[in-house]
Parts: sequence; structure tokens; C-alpha cells
Amino acid sequence: MSKYYVNKFLFTIDRDPALVERYRDDPKGTVAWWLEEEGPRNLGVAGFERTTWLSLEEDEREALEKHDKVALFAMGAHPFLTLTLWIAMFERDFTEPLGMQLDYAAALADFQLPYPDITT
Repeated sequence: MSKYYVNKFLFTIDRDPALVERYRDDPKGTVAWWLEEEGPRNLGVAGFERTTWLSLEEDEREALEKHDKVALFAMGAHPFLTLTLWIAMFERDFTEPLGMQLDYAAALADFQLPYPDITT
């Protein structure tokens, strides 16, 4: 997994309210845009030769496009980056206090220690 690139995507999107909304409404288009334009620019390599480290594996891309927090966690995406972005995108969809966070925890409840490696 290109955990660094997945985590960079999550971090970048979470830091901009307009990108949060864009990713919430059009995840597939946002991932494609980020891979083509923002990722390389953000890492200071825009306009240079394309390399494999500036790409995602198919399963990573699919998990980002589907907002699949369980798959991202299983692949080693940093859970704090995923959680903070999910709060920004989906907390408003829940009426009970901490509803989104409890839903997030329940979705990951089947994971046992040791958790997937989150080092990059």
C-alpha cells in the first residue's frame, strides 16, 4: 500500500472545508482530480516525470472512492486522519450525540490487536 500517499490525500482533503464538501459529494471525481493535479503539486513534483510512488493501488483508490473506512483501516491508513475527515463529512448525518463516532467504532469493532501497521 502507498500509505503515505493515501494519508497525504486524507490530510489534504481534511484541511480544506471546500475539499471536504467536494469529496463528500463527488468522491470518485475528487480522488481523480487529487491524483492528477493536487497530489503532485502538493508534494512539489508537478510537471516532473510520473512515477509509481505518485499513484495508488487499485484497492486504495477504490476504498477512497467509496468512502470505505473499514478497507482503509485494514490497509493501514492512519485512523486519526480517517476519523477526523469522516467527522467533517458525515457527523451532520447523525442526530444522536457522537453518532458518527460510534458508527465508525462499530464498523471497526471486528479488528483485533495488533491493528494494521500504520507506519509510512
